[in-house]
Parts: sequence; C-alpha cells; structure tokens
Amino acid sequence: MTSKSVKSSENILDELQSALAHGTVARRVETLRRVTDLFLNNVVDYTEDHVRVFDDVFQCLIEQIETSARALLADRLAPIAAAPPQTMRALALDDVIEVAGPVLSKSERLDETTLLDIARYKSQAHLKAISLRRVLSEALTDVLVTRGNEDVVQSTVNNPGAQLSEGSLTDLVTRAERDDDLAACIGLRPDLPRHHYLKLVAKASLSVRRKLEAAHPELADEVSSVVREAAQRVRAAATTKQTQMARALVKSLHDDGRLTEYQVAAFAEQGKFDEANAGLAALADVPVETAENMMIESQAEGLMILAKVAGMQWTSVRAIIAMRDKLSGGPKADMLTLRDTYESLRSSTAQQVLRFHRMRGTTSAA
Repeated sequence: MTSKSVKSSENILDELQSALAHGTVARRVETLRRVTDLFLNNVVDYTEDHVRVFDDVFQCLIEQIETSARALLADRLAPIAAAPPQTMRALALDDVIEVAGPVLSKSERLDETTLLDIARYKSQAHLKAISLRRVLSEALTDVLVTRGNEDVVQSTVNNPGAQLSEGSLTDLVTRAERDDDLAACIGLRPDLPRHHYLKLVAKASLSVRRKLEAAHPELADEVSSVVREAAQRVRAAATTKQTQMARALVKSLHDDGRLTEYQVAAFAEQGKFDEANAGLAALADVPVETAENMMIESQAEGLMILAKVAGMQWTSVRAIIAMRDKLSGGPKADMLTLRDTYESLRSSTAQQVLRFHRMRGTTSAA
C-alpha cells in the first residue's frame, strides 16, 4: 500500500469531524460512500490497525445516516472477510432487516456470541437471515429450531452447513410427523443418523398411507401394501457410509469371536445406534433389518425378544433400552417393570416370536 493511501486512511477520522458536526444528510451519505470506496479499494493492503481506524469512522457515520444508506453499507461490507468488526456488529444488531440481513447471512466477522444474542431476541426475519449462513454451529441451530417459525426451520434444515444436534434432530423428527414438507427436508439430509431416518420413514409412511386411503378407500388394502413396500425399499437404500462402517466393524468383531453382549452394551452406553443394532442382530443371528424394525418399535418388547434369543443379561438389555429412549426423545421406560417382564420371558417363547417375525418378513418380501 502506498504512503499516500496510508496517510489518507489514518487521517480520515479527523477530516470527517466537520462533515459529521455541520454537514447535511446528503453530505454525510456522500462521505460514507467515499469512505467505503476507499476501504474496499485497498482492503487487501490494510493492517488491523488501519481497519480499526475505518471501524471508528464507519461507526461515527452510521449513527447519523438514514436507513437506506446503512442498508447499502451493510450490503457492500457483508461479503468482505476483513470488514471492520464493530461496524458489522452494529449493522447486524439493527432492527431493520434490510440493514441487518446481509450482514447476518454473509459476514464472517460476526462472532458466535453476537449471533446467539440476535437469534435469541430479534425478529423472525433476523433468524431467517442467520439460517442462510454458510456454516451454522449446533448452538445456533438449537436456537433457530426452538425459536424459529416454519419458514426459519425449513431454511435451517435445508442448509447443508447447519450442524444439527441430537436434541434438535429429535425435535425436528417429532415435528415432521405433522409436516410432510419438513419430513422431506430432514430425510434428504445426508448427515441424518440412521435411527432418526428410520423413525422418520416409519412415521411418514403412516401419514402417506392415511392420506391415500382417505382419497381412495376402495383401494385401501392395495395402498397399504404399496406404501409398506416403498418404505422398505427406501429404508434399505438409505444405508449411509457411517452405517456401513459400523456394520463392518461389528462383523469383524463377530467373525473374530470378540463380539460379546458387554461390547454391545458398551456401544449402547456410547449412544452408537448402528453398532448396537448390528451387534444385537449378530448375537441373535437375525438380519440387521429385522433388528432395526424391532428396535424402532414404540414398545420395548421386540428388543427384549432379540436380547433373550441372544442370551443377554438384563444389565446389557437395560443399556440398549436406555439408548433407544434417549435417541427417540420419548418418555423414559419403566425399567423395573421391563426387568420383571424380561426375567419372566422364556427363551423358547422368544424364539417362537422371532420365527413369526421372520415369517412375516418373508411373506412381505414375497
């Protein structure tokens, strides 16, 4: 950067005092345009000290200019990685969305604390702008999902850079039971954990079946069959790379004779649904799809059937049930009642029930 440019940027605050004190609105706007041009034309050469000088200048100017000029400034500075940080914060906090919007959606200068404060207290339009950012942390998405209206939530879920926490995913999947559009948005996310996907498909297929049956009651049986088959195909095709790796790990442990009920319980305690499900399937000698179907049922009886066939102790079964309850976001199971049920369940009875599940699965496939 030339010495002339350095001198201009360092002395500009003094030069602007008269314009701020005595100038007309038009003069202040023209001054803002000139300062913005000077900053953008040389931004790659400025040091942090130079940026701080411009920060002071911009903050003096935006306190005394009308909305349209602030909006123009926000639009020009928002994409700039080295934009003056305090100026960007002031613009982001503006109640007028035309001013705050570009900064909230694009500026990399905003810190996480500022974004969280705005997300917690500002308007839905501010939340929508935040939902469009290139990257959203779990903390931010939690607030957007909790406070946001339908439009904000859809925008957040559609953002591939949004990191969704386990709590947000549980909430969204539950909401999707009443919102087919939201269900479609969530289902298309490549990072959706399999246990959430399975629950989503199960609920969505029921919703679709009811709608189709209501429209064509004379075809109710056929509709149910078609929807069930479609859901099974989609579920089989939705195996993610993470799920495949988990199943491969469990298969390796099982082939080497190192897979025990205690290892499966450890997977469950760590919240690893895919590993725990594959491990339970391997110990019970059933396909992983069968175990998945029984794992996501609303009641725990199917899971306990598999565990009894696998010869598991109650402590291991309890860990799997606790994991399932935590991941589903539903009410906690009555462990004392379930323990009594499990202890009284005979292995022969469990084998008979499992044979029925297998037979039903074969009939559906046929």
